[in-house]
Amino acid sequence: MAKKTKKEATVKTPLLSKPVAPVTKNARSVNPMEALLKKSRPTQLKKAQEIDAKIISLSKKGGLFDIGAKAYAVLGALEVREISTYLPYLKVGSVVRVRVITPEAKDGFPVVSMRKFFQKGKWEILKEKKDKEEEIEVVCGEYGKGGVFIDFMGIRGVIPKIQLTDDFINEPEKLSNQKIKVKILEVDEEKNRLVVSQKASVLKISQKELMARFHKIKEGKTYKAKVLGVSDFGIFCEVEGVEGLIHISEISWEKVRSAAEHVTVGETIDVVVVEKNPTDAKLNLSLKRLTADPWKDIEKKYPKDKEAEGELVRKEKYGFFVRLEPGIEGLIHVSKLTGAENLEIGQHLKVFVERVNEKDRRMSLLLPQKATPVTYR
Repeated sequence: MAKKTKKEATVKTPLLSKPVAPVTKNARSVNPMEALLKKSRPTQLKKAQEIDAKIISLSKKGGLFDIGAKAYAVLGALEVREISTYLPYLKVGSVVRVRVITPEAKDGFPVVSMRKFFQKGKWEILKEKKDKEEEIEVVCGEYGKGGVFIDFMGIRGVIPKIQLTDDFINEPEKLSNQKIKVKILEVDEEKNRLVVSQKASVLKISQKELMARFHKIKEGKTYKAKVLGVSDFGIFCEVEGVEGLIHISEISWEKVRSAAEHVTVGETIDVVVVEKNPTDAKLNLSLKRLTADPWKDIEKKYPKDKEAEGELVRKEKYGFFVRLEPGIEGLIHVSKLTGAENLEIGQHLKVFVERVNEKDRRMSLLLPQKATPVTYR
């Protein structure tokens, strides 16, 4: 009989199985049962132990988890009542952190708790959804100063007014008690902060696309902006698809009492980009910087002792303010008055400049006197 070659001495194995190594004289035989037991040795559980668990099944009636024990673990009865809130965000095969309540109950199953997941795992879901730019479903609450408050698995968040669609931006209270789809703009567990956008979900705006638009916008340049809404602290705008705010202090060089007096929702206006905030892709905008600062070189225009004419525009406890020109107001302090002047709002009068400070944007004025007062320098 012809001798078999070294290649032919290899044991033949079925298709798709791993090839069996050639048997050598030095090979040690291993007991198959011993190897199987060693491989499948169950995890030794301890009460209060925290462990990763793979979801085998999950429903309103309960849950089964593979935690490496000899039997599947079950969810504690008290937590079964809470699980329905989280079902849309948990899938078979997902791994969650659980705590062992009982290593082995009367029926032989370990009992585990998802309390830690209920408290912290939902934040992990939010972070994952944000990273993947996936939608979440939230329940809308009342409308407040910052926007529409929402609830996600017990976490309170907000939809800023500017992040509402055109159907609701002017009537946000209509969203109360509604379930809507949103995309996550910001999530911060430490600050307990959740900011979402209805607009990004409806218009299918991706974070990558938003950041691309944001980076194209340049600070110091003038852009067209659509007015989306008005609040006590400013005007919400959209510049080339990016959210922006004109703070009330940036609306006019003059004192602004109400932002709504300066714009109409839906109109397009010119704005200057003052600052870009890359953290949340927002813009700080200005209306007043479209025109020159009236306080620039003010000391040359209104030197000490210059006579000027202005309109008395408001009264405060400490004196009267007189507008000399748009954006320029001076104060007649009460200490400079006798009490017999009979001044009225809207009255036009002549004044003298006592002192002016461009840096602090302040001007002190005096009324004409028949005799020079003692306090006048």
